[in-house]
Amino acid sequence: MLHDLAVWVVHWAQTPYGAYALFALAVAESSFFPIPPDALLIALCLVRPEAAFLLALVCSIGSVLGGMVGYVIGLKGGRPLLKRWFKSEKVRLVERYYQRYDVWAVGVAGFTPIPYKVFTISAGVFALNFPRFVLASIISRSARFFLVASVFYFFGPSIKALVDRYFGLLTVAFFVLLFLGFYVVQHMGRRAARKDEIG
Repeated sequence: MLHDLAVWVVHWAQTPYGAYALFALAVAESSFFPIPPDALLIALCLVRPEAAFLLALVCSIGSVLGGMVGYVIGLKGGRPLLKRWFKSEKVRLVERYYQRYDVWAVGVAGFTPIPYKVFTISAGVFALNFPRFVLASIISRSARFFLVASVFYFFGPSIKALVDRYFGLLTVAFFVLLFLGFYVVQHMGRRAARKDEIG
């Protein structure tokens, strides 16, 4: 299912609506959609490397706005909603991160393969400081997407040749990173649960 979704996401790069789809995907991924916007951002940067920074800006704005939507969902839905959507191990792990790092846990999630929506919705559930949550989202998501854009802007032709040559391998690597993010959250959540039981 994830493979089919990823193919559907990337196909927007071949349409005139790629930038609009990128914005919508970035909003959705920060609150409920499973596929990160990086896949479409990369595809669009391959087609238009000269517009890479503009595309990164569109993606960053959409992701931050989506994170704000996730925050409101968590704030209004509360902990029962969080437990219904995510496993208790994930909830416990994210809560530990917030207890230790406050909103800057969002910065870690925003720049890594860890599912971002788990943190945005949790931030609302735990009623973290909203302005600082938004600031952490802006910093982490912009850093991630502009890093991707920089690679294609400065090394566009050579990167395109590399992607064309190893497209299958890179696709597998993308899915490995995607599943790795979910696995890390699940594994660390279970460790946190065992520590709670021991403690």
